[in-house]
This record gives sequence, C-alpha cells and structure tokens, in this order.
Amino acid sequence: MASAKIDNEMRTKIDTVCTTAEAFVKLYYDHVDKKRQHMAPLYMDTGLLVWNGNGAKGKDEIQKYFHELPRSEHTITTIDAQPIVDDAVSAQITFVMQVSGSVKFHDNPSKPFQQSFMITAQGDKWKIVSDCFRLQDGIL
Repeated sequence: MASAKIDNEMRTKIDTVCTTAEAFVKLYYDHVDKKRQHMAPLYMDTGLLVWNGNGAKGKDEIQKYFHELPRSEHTITTIDAQPIVDDAVSAQITFVMQVSGSVKFHDNPSKPFQQSFMITAQGDKWKIVSDCFRLQDGIL
C-alpha cells in the first residue's frame, strides 16, 4: 500500500485554508444574521447562490435574495475546508468548504442545515464563487 504524503507546500495551503475558513464562517453568518444589507460584497460579480433549490446569479441578485429571506439566527456545529489543486484553478487560491449547524427563522423552531461554498481569492479579498444552502428537515 502506497503511503500518502503531504508535502510542506500542500500542508501550508491546508493550514491557510482552515484558518481562512473559520474566519470566513464567522464573517459570513454574522452578515446573514445581522448585516444582510452587506451580503453582495462577499460574492464574486458572477457568483451563484442555490438556496433550498431556489437560485440567484450575480451579486446584485444574491443581495436581493438575502433581503427577502426572513430574519435568521445560525448556530454552527462543523466546518470542513480543503484547497482545490492548482491544476483545476490555474494557481488561483481556491477552496471548498462544508458548514453544518442549525438555523432559526423568526419564531420558528431551529432546523438543521448544511451549506457548501467554493471560495476564491480575488485580489486581497476572499469571494464566494458558489454557495449551496439546504435545510435538512424532511429527509427521506
């Protein structure tokens, strides 16, 4: 059996992505729950949002979509992130992230959710390329 060895460069990328993911999650959910009027700058101009099967494309449409959602309160339980290899993204620092937890809308009971992101560096800012949110209730 061949042993999988992670070189120092990849280890550094993984460490950077994990640290960045934790900071990004705090910023993102703070914005969703308390500063929704500032969601657009978190997305690329051509970003994609799929929210429980409904979608919005482009940061202006995404901003409008968030504005129409009910007030929320997210509790995060897990974050997992990993870099995407250079061959797939032309050496652009990019990573995928999976977040799970619970969310409460208005006075409704909390429901579990799962959210997947693809995030890339754009200049000195991290931008969401793709965002897929799914409530986990009613799973067959």
